Amino acid sequence: MEKEIVIGKIEVVGECKSIHVATDTVIKEDGNELSRSRHRKVLKPLNYIVDSSWNITYSNTDISNEDNEVKQIAETVWTDEIKEKYKTLIAKQIKEVKDNS
Repeated sequence: MEKEIVIGKIEVVGECKSIHVATDTVIKEDGNELSRSRHRKVLKPLNYIVDSSWNITYSNTDISNEDNEVKQIAETVWTDEIKEKYKTLIAKQIKEVKDNS
C-alpha cells in the first residue's frame, strides 16, 4: 500500500488574490487506486490579529511548508499593492463589526 498526496487544483480568487488549494490523498495498492479524498484550504496574503482595543496587527502568511507551485503563485500574485488592498478590506470589515457591537 502506498499513500500519495497530490495537488488536485489551485485557484487564485478575488480582488485580494486568495489562493485556494485542493490536495488529494490517494491510497494505492499494487499501482491501483483504492481511495481518494480531497482536502481544501484557502491562503490569504496576510494574517491578522485584532486586539481588545480594535487595533489590527498584520503579518505575512507563512507559505514555507507549501508546495513549490503554490509558493511561486503566492510570490507572484501577493504584491505589495494586493496586500494593501487586503488590509483595507479587513480594516473595513473590522470597523463594521466594531460599529455594530
